[in-house]
Amino acid sequence: MTTTRRKRALPAAPTTAVPAFAPPGGRHRILVMAHAHPDFSLGGGEIAAYNLFNAYRQDAAVQDAWFLARADRGRGTTGQISLRRPNEYLWDQAVHDWHRMKALHQDSVVTWFADLIRALRPTVVHTHHYAHLGLEYLRVIKQVDPNIQIWMTLHEYMAICRNQGQMIKTGSFRLCSRSSPDDCSRCFPDTPPEDFWLRKHYFMSHFDGVDRFVSPSEFLRQRYIDWGLSPDKITVIENGQADEEPLPPRALAAGETRNRFGFFWQITPYKGLDVVLEALALMKEEDAAKVVLEVHGANLELQPEDYRKKVERLRTPLMERGVVQWMGPYQPHELRGRMAGVDWVVVPSIWWENSPMVIQEAFVCGRPLLVSDLGGMKEKVVHGFNGFTIPGGNTHEWCSRMREIVSNPQRWNKARINISKPMTQRMIAAVHLKELSY
Repeated sequence: MTTTRRKRALPAAPTTAVPAFAPPGGRHRILVMAHAHPDFSLGGGEIAAYNLFNAYRQDAAVQDAWFLARADRGRGTTGQISLRRPNEYLWDQAVHDWHRMKALHQDSVVTWFADLIRALRPTVVHTHHYAHLGLEYLRVIKQVDPNIQIWMTLHEYMAICRNQGQMIKTGSFRLCSRSSPDDCSRCFPDTPPEDFWLRKHYFMSHFDGVDRFVSPSEFLRQRYIDWGLSPDKITVIENGQADEEPLPPRALAAGETRNRFGFFWQITPYKGLDVVLEALALMKEEDAAKVVLEVHGANLELQPEDYRKKVERLRTPLMERGVVQWMGPYQPHELRGRMAGVDWVVVPSIWWENSPMVIQEAFVCGRPLLVSDLGGMKEKVVHGFNGFTIPGGNTHEWCSRMREIVSNPQRWNKARINISKPMTQRMIAAVHLKELSY
């Protein structure tokens, strides 16, 4: 949908209640929002949002569903909302103040976005993020119609932590357990504590309009409760997965063991690929020769120079010896084919991951995991049952665990048998509608 650009003051809140946009028969009309569209970005949050949108469209309790996502198409942001395909819209929006998460195109929020809400008349807006979109749209939804329910899935800690929502100390990469104006100011010395106090209350004032929050992990839920959200407003609901059968075990050559590990993710300093590479570098040569690590990842070229050099320094000798095989990026439809060639999936993140999609994807494929024992990861992987948890960032422990697993094939057999199939996207959509509907 494209409309003529015009400026307008923020619409005043109605003085009397406006009838809810309730369709005949009480079936919902749901607008799903995300900070990116999977056509342009393949992060876990946007994929989860898009999958849920498609699942809503198949649910009998939903009359109609739409998807609105911010898109960066490399041509600058105009504030324009345009139709991508039926029921899918792109919003050329950006954030100009990341401290307070303020949208760049304020006039677009109160004109084009407000007009879209009026045109679609949703009963529910289920938003999966506000990064790149700003916070202001939350208030505009309620000003168009206060009876529209706003559900928000929280994917990380951006409201709590200005450091990209990672809850990691700037400079030192130490994990951070809580936020406070003084602590946050030490991470960002150019910003006084008073500004961090104002930042929190600015976020809170917009979150007041959210009817229900969804957290894919109990760990993240507790972090937001500690921060100040009401426990009664946050529900734990996992991200749904494709309804597919587990892959058969990888065929082994004579004398071969379950020795192939796979890293499937974006390559960033927070995802911990360097931790596994260092662990392999620590192994004795005869032990490392029994291990293969396949790296299925993207975006190394976009990372800070010191991190790129570190990964290059570690991977080069390992690739020369055949210990590491650099497989490159992949599209979502290629994932099963690539996981078919590995025995274990590694998730070595060094931050408080909420609920990495790759963990559930590995379980769908019937592949046990080795993960860091941080955040929501240890809720999904039970040590010694369906995989193993390893102290985050501990290269010696990663080295020891990988070496032990390769020499003990029963570890893999037991872990694979104990994998429970994750809930499907349609099942999760039904849970949202049951748990969160009024």
